[in-house]
Amino acid sequence: MRRFIETAAVLLLAVSATSAESWAQSGTRNGEWTTYGGDLGSTRYAPLDQIDASNFNELELAWRFETQDIGPGTDYNLQATPLMIDGVLYSTAGSNRSAVAIDAATGERLWVYSLDEGERARTAARQLSGRGVAYWAGGDDERIFMVTIGYQLVGLDARTGLPLEGFGNAGVVDLKQGMDQTLDPITGELALNSAPVVARDLVIVGASHRPGGAPESRTNAKGYVRAFDVRTGERRWIFHTIPLADEFGNDTWGADSWEYSGNTGMWAPFSVDEELGIAYLPIELSTGDYYGGHRPGDSLFTESLVAVDLETGERIWHYQLVHHGIWDYDIPCAPILMDITVDGRDIKAVVQPSKQGWAYVFDRQTGEPVWPIEERTVEQSRVPGEESSGTQPFPTKPPPFELQGVQEGDLIDFTPELRAEALEVVSEYKLGPLFTPPIVRGEEGKIGMVFVPNGANWPGGSYDPETGIMYVFSNKSTRVITLVNDPERSDMDFINGAAGAGFGGGLTVQGLPIVNPPWGRITAIDMNRGDIVWQIPHGETLDAVRENPALEGVDVGTTGQFGPIGTLTTRTLVISGDRNLTTRPSGELGAVLHAYDKATGEEVGRVEMHAPQTGNPMTYMVNGAQYLVVAVGSATPRVPAELVAFRLP
Repeated sequence: MRRFIETAAVLLLAVSATSAESWAQSGTRNGEWTTYGGDLGSTRYAPLDQIDASNFNELELAWRFETQDIGPGTDYNLQATPLMIDGVLYSTAGSNRSAVAIDAATGERLWVYSLDEGERARTAARQLSGRGVAYWAGGDDERIFMVTIGYQLVGLDARTGLPLEGFGNAGVVDLKQGMDQTLDPITGELALNSAPVVARDLVIVGASHRPGGAPESRTNAKGYVRAFDVRTGERRWIFHTIPLADEFGNDTWGADSWEYSGNTGMWAPFSVDEELGIAYLPIELSTGDYYGGHRPGDSLFTESLVAVDLETGERIWHYQLVHHGIWDYDIPCAPILMDITVDGRDIKAVVQPSKQGWAYVFDRQTGEPVWPIEERTVEQSRVPGEESSGTQPFPTKPPPFELQGVQEGDLIDFTPELRAEALEVVSEYKLGPLFTPPIVRGEEGKIGMVFVPNGANWPGGSYDPETGIMYVFSNKSTRVITLVNDPERSDMDFINGAAGAGFGGGLTVQGLPIVNPPWGRITAIDMNRGDIVWQIPHGETLDAVRENPALEGVDVGTTGQFGPIGTLTTRTLVISGDRNLTTRPSGELGAVLHAYDKATGEEVGRVEMHAPQTGNPMTYMVNGAQYLVVAVGSATPRVPAELVAFRLP
């Protein structure tokens, strides 16, 4: 089957019939922040400039919203981006993932909603306080939607926080029902951290699972995507991410593996073009992450960007970013919708940042790549039973924004001693370029394979529609994959047996990451030209690096921090915070919220915070004042999760 599947003809005609005059994804409007990504195109752009380079350092703490009393425990990792509509913030918060409404000017709690799910929540595949809520308004009817820890969709009155009587069952839709598969209501492995998305009169929900490096079984729940009526909760459509027997793409699952294979959910945020009537779904890998011998073939729609009709859920086009994935290269974040001009041609584009460190750029109406994506031969797996793909897609533009693969030239070289030790460490491991396949422990006398898994992650990027520049944070961390057969842990032939410990989750030398910094950075990419404009390390150099005895007398500069970290773009600035605590000039532990000139990457301002950023920052205007709000917290050392707001004096 062809790697790029032509657009479905009937649906293409429907798209072509839309108005030829398009409005660009222009960011937030009227000083509000009405959806998780700022707008439905996930630009995370706000055209506000009251806060700029001249006064960023003057920002003061406006209010703090504490979450310790929301839920039975304490949350330390609030990943939410609040919404702001008409002077009210809406978010998820707390250890039991409650919905909250907050006065946007004062931080006063207006209402809290919690659903006691008992054992269903305690055994859920995805815990945490969640990444936010969705909002819908129709006349005087204003609604908030959230997905609970136990995977239920709740509709609330935005004014009161009370469940909507006419939505689902007393305001609740059980997402483990109506899934075109049988799921145990307590133990069925489906959940979701991401916020739902509301478009037109639909609320769209994805699905996630437990991490899949060492799954207990080759069989699992399937992560289908569904849309529900915002008024009634009735299911309007379902997209089978693993195609059924009579559906397009089913023939890419060899040996009838579509019947028992699972995962293939959409755990990431996603985007919608309401004018074109298209939703863009970033789909993850199937069971399991590093061994695909039980699912021969390319396995659509794993690791694919899929465009579906907003009203029906029917596939319009798709592009598979990784064929028969065996690297955990789930599409991790929302694709960004942008109107660009390439060689004099105006293009409605969709851009997908990836863990591979690429930004894949497509015409969002047809799915055709804006710049060529070449199928190139890659090394084949020698793991018994594995049939890896002979080629993989390589975008020709833009260039990679992060390290791809790990080779000797990438190893730490602050000192000759560190370099020599790094070479000795990796002599026991297989290195190689991007798409180097995992190996069985002991193959060629090696412990396992080392690779870089985290280019972009769930925070995604931000985009300036005025300049055509996209900003994305990325990691340079390593991970060890060593495949083992372990019947006591799994019925799969092979699972990952690596411990995964270490600085940034990978190999270390003298307590330092084995690859050279920056270990975290922000890249600015001109999407009209497909070129990198600038790259900068992002995040204060960690104490564990500054105080490392092996670096005594060595100027390491700014090394950046491991994420995930998100960016916010305003009319003049790119704003993002540290993800880790460091010792501040005061001698206390703290973190920094950084502001960069969006044209040059020069740091133009910073604000001290008591805890690092855990959720994507956002901004809004209330009573003539611009506010910056960001979720903060720390698991080690423990700092309870909060929303903090800054404004000018």
